[in-house]
Amino acid sequence: MVTLKGDKAYLRALEPEDLEFVYAIENDESMWKLSNTQAPYSRFLIRSYLENAHQDIYQARQLRLAICLTEDNTAAGLIDLFDFDPDNRRAGIGVVLLERYRNRGIGKEALRLLVDYSFTHLRLRQLYANIDVSNTASKMLFTNFGFRCVGVKKEWNNRGTYFEDEELYQLINNNKTI
Repeated sequence: MVTLKGDKAYLRALEPEDLEFVYAIENDESMWKLSNTQAPYSRFLIRSYLENAHQDIYQARQLRLAICLTEDNTAAGLIDLFDFDPDNRRAGIGVVLLERYRNRGIGKEALRLLVDYSFTHLRLRQLYANIDVSNTASKMLFTNFGFRCVGVKKEWNNRGTYFEDEELYQLINNNKTI
């Protein structure tokens, strides 16, 4: 049985009503370096994205879910599978939480829910995350979950006045029955 619900948070598909929420996250310049965003997104583009969010992961090669609080259904962030590769049974994974919901175990629970879903339902062999070397909170979240740093991409991301290294974290599903 697949469940995307935990004690503190649950994951759900994006809905048309999430337009303003997704718009706010995508246009928060403080988060742009997490997704290598260079310019703001319009409501029109996000509305179009949401209209096509019903595509299954095998069509879209990505899955974006809202992270919601179980206590009041508030959307607190987003969690993504991207670069989905069913042949090699792997995908990238990313998490973004609004600042007011950080350090409360919500990101950890959302990560656990999506990892479990990825390994049991999608039958993935591995997940990976690309994390800036300066993003200690994300590095701690992923390493505490069992992801291991397997490489460093030197001077990978342009930060305007300097280039920042990016680390590649990987979690391999060692369940031999998949």
